[in-house]
Amino acid sequence: MPFSNANWSLLESINSPADVRKLSNLQLKELARQLREFILESVSSTGGHLSAGLGTVELTIALHYVFNTPYDRLVWDVGHQTYPHKILTGRREKMSGLRQKGGIAGFPKRDESEYDCFGTGHSSTSIAAALGMSFAAKQNHENRHCVAVIGDGAMTAGMAFEALNHAGDSDANLLVILNDNDMSISANVGALSNHLTRLLSGDLFSTLREGGKRVLENIPPALELARRTEEHVKGMVAPGTLFEELGFNYYGPVDGHDLDTLIPVLKNINHHTGPRLLHIKTQKGKGYFPAEDAPVKYHGVSAFDLSTGKSHASDSARPPSYTEIFGQWLCEMADQDERLVGITPAMSEGSGMVEFSQRFPKRYFDVGIAEQHAVTLAAGMACDGLKPVVAIYSTFLQRAYDQLIHDVAIQNLSVVFAIDRAGIVGADGPTHTGAYDISFLRCIPNMVIMTPANEADCRGLLTTAFLHDGPSAVRYPRGSAIGLNTQDEPRSEDLRALPFAQAEKVREGNKVVLLVFGTLLATALEVAEEIDASVYNMRFVKPLDTSTVDTAAEQYDLIVTIEDNAIAGGAGSAVSEHLNQQHTSANILQIGFPDELINHGEPAELLADWNLDKPGILRSIQERVKELLI
Repeated sequence: MPFSNANWSLLESINSPADVRKLSNLQLKELARQLREFILESVSSTGGHLSAGLGTVELTIALHYVFNTPYDRLVWDVGHQTYPHKILTGRREKMSGLRQKGGIAGFPKRDESEYDCFGTGHSSTSIAAALGMSFAAKQNHENRHCVAVIGDGAMTAGMAFEALNHAGDSDANLLVILNDNDMSISANVGALSNHLTRLLSGDLFSTLREGGKRVLENIPPALELARRTEEHVKGMVAPGTLFEELGFNYYGPVDGHDLDTLIPVLKNINHHTGPRLLHIKTQKGKGYFPAEDAPVKYHGVSAFDLSTGKSHASDSARPPSYTEIFGQWLCEMADQDERLVGITPAMSEGSGMVEFSQRFPKRYFDVGIAEQHAVTLAAGMACDGLKPVVAIYSTFLQRAYDQLIHDVAIQNLSVVFAIDRAGIVGADGPTHTGAYDISFLRCIPNMVIMTPANEADCRGLLTTAFLHDGPSAVRYPRGSAIGLNTQDEPRSEDLRALPFAQAEKVREGNKVVLLVFGTLLATALEVAEEIDASVYNMRFVKPLDTSTVDTAAEQYDLIVTIEDNAIAGGAGSAVSEHLNQQHTSANILQIGFPDELINHGEPAELLADWNLDKPGILRSIQERVKELLI
């Protein structure tokens, strides 16, 4: 139900965590209720990440109540769950501009607040970052606590276990809070478990444990027996043996929505030092039934009606998204070729693979948040005759760069990378912008890089990639395609490859030629109409259609390259490099992203900021034409 007339007087009196620490236990519970209602009202108006934040309301309150933030460091993993944190740290009034141009970010940012001690947008970094802060505190003689909050999904990444392994072998004053919200580790939560955790985290148990170790330390076999007995007795009531083996003192699991349990346990743990792990159980979407019932659907939402849960945006007449086009192509190609297997690093819904996973469950592999593993898994499959398709966001492919080079490209294996979210992503900001994939892929030998301009191109180039013998990548943006006429749309059974490394001339003009790489083709055609320029849909960044580039240099006074990638090392650079190697003199204007981070905002606004909309491209070309006196 809507809460626009709700009484949030207690929440409105909180301007910093110092105000939270003044509250009574009863007031803390009321604060949790008001905070949850405020998040629902706010996010239903702006859109954003909803389910995760609703699940961390009580945890956020407890952490800021027990720890002296920002002196004590609080590092959030990924950042989807940090809306309660932002609201309690002085940004309540700014939530109306969440993820909008000029407004606050959807993730923690160091330059936004002193309470955001570590910026994040990719998962599984929190333990390493908090461990680094713990070491820095020791080096600087600071007696501060360092806390990492990480979800059970993020614990599937190797980086998290690398950090756990290092921390467990140190004396770092580090607390890791494992926020388990998907039943993926244990469902052992309740009154007995909460009571046992209070006992295990209390002074009596800790004193007995440490005293026993001192008594037995001169009898190594007895000490080892006692240690293993302790771990396995605890393992009977708590699933902490793994973390104990890694060198952590494990506590939990406890109910992460029970402030009467959370606060005493955190206070008890706060009295101890060394690596500690508190396992809490929470519910994504807590307090809003639609989100509780479908937490994945409400993970990231556009503005919606709070009473019905339905989005305000209408998609009844929109063209299909590139993600949907990929998902359809994947199923159709799998029907035709049983060698096809699909791999995703925990992005089945976001990458359009739900239907494929249902129709071809034995050929579908969700590896969790483990991009490095996803790529090398694909390499292993390709070695023995399968045709793996790795569906991955541009920004997440960065995490598997070594595997891409070492395990796929050097061995020239036939792996297709379907790169979603290339170019501008909008509200998620710089951590998710796909501005670099052309640049970091283009320098790798054996790689083929394709940039479809529309839905027909996307299908054709995906087929081209699948049939190619060697590694290949097809990059496409978030959002809808341009909407081809019915007669132009490819038929379901039409899975034909496009001519390899060949551009397509789509408009004839004079003096100026636009070489377009990707989905800015429609905008480029509008610009060309204004200035009577020729236009090529280049399709391939690598191998580059060098004959088209040579023709452009011979016949036109100005070559303009257009791409939604960083100019540095991008497709325009490939054109320039080729002409330099041919000792060909040509006037080239490269249009793309400058050497700056791309902040959050609406895609149209961001494209305008970087002169990648029609007025911006037109203005850039006209200024260069004027300089050259063409």
